Amino acid sequence: MKLGIYGGSFDPVHLGHLLVAQAAVEELGLEKLFFIPTAQSPFKPDAKPAPDAVRLQLLRLALAGKSNCEIDDQEIRRGGTSYTIDTLRDYAKRFPGAELFYLIGADNAAKLNEWRKANELAALAEFVVVPRPGATGNSSALNFPAPFRGRALKGFPFGVSSSQIRARVEKKLPVENLVPPAVAEAICAAKLYI
Repeated sequence: MKLGIYGGSFDPVHLGHLLVAQAAVEELGLEKLFFIPTAQSPFKPDAKPAPDAVRLQLLRLALAGKSNCEIDDQEIRRGGTSYTIDTLRDYAKRFPGAELFYLIGADNAAKLNEWRKANELAALAEFVVVPRPGATGNSSALNFPAPFRGRALKGFPFGVSSSQIRARVEKKLPVENLVPPAVAEAICAAKLYI
């Protein structure tokens, strides 16, 4: 069994996230990809994301009808700072024998040995770099520190970020082509990010 794990703040979830999910499922042959919204990123300790219930609702809207994707709110339920090691331990316990693939941004690959319990992390999952626009997706060019193993997805890089979407909403600029239609409606209806 091949399972993907995609952690992030998803504040808000956008089309770039969904394109990454599609590429991961197709290229890695995943049976399921789990979206795991973080409670609090250790890399963004001062960030104040939208309320957990709101981010979960936006993910539900974005993933409606996608049978190969599922939301796992364990990091939100745990609360506090979200550490990947806790989540990967849970998956290794729940799915013994499964191949685990953890999706990360390209900027994180070289710093994996600085993550909490790095050696155990490296043993639990293969790390998969999400391509950035203009990147080649050549895994031989990636800089995974020992003992980590990994590869890069080939497609579909999409040049948008959640922070750009929040800034556009704050400036009353349209986001309809950057997020799924139901997510755009929910952001507008809830007056998020203004």
